[in-house]
Amino acid sequence: MKKLLSIASVALLAACTPAAQNETAEAADQVSADANATFGEAINDTDAAADRAFGSAEATIDNSAATLGNAADDAADQTGAALKDAGNAIED
Repeated sequence: MKKLLSIASVALLAACTPAAQNETAEAADQVSADANATFGEAINDTDAAADRAFGSAEATIDNSAATLGNAADDAADQTGAALKDAGNAIED
């Protein structure tokens, strides 16, 4: 059995001509280049998605801050008006 495997191994090695070896190396290089391109695209897509998400979060925070600021202004205005009314009521 070992002898048969050794003969098969030698036969396979002998079948690998320099041209076949070159074609195999070129195919491996192409697979590597395709994988690199795919990973590069994935990184770019991920970066773009992160930028959109952060932009959306920033806009949400800005809008929330504006809403809180407006609510605080309204509360201050109402408090001021109530104090004026109370002052006027005391004067009368």
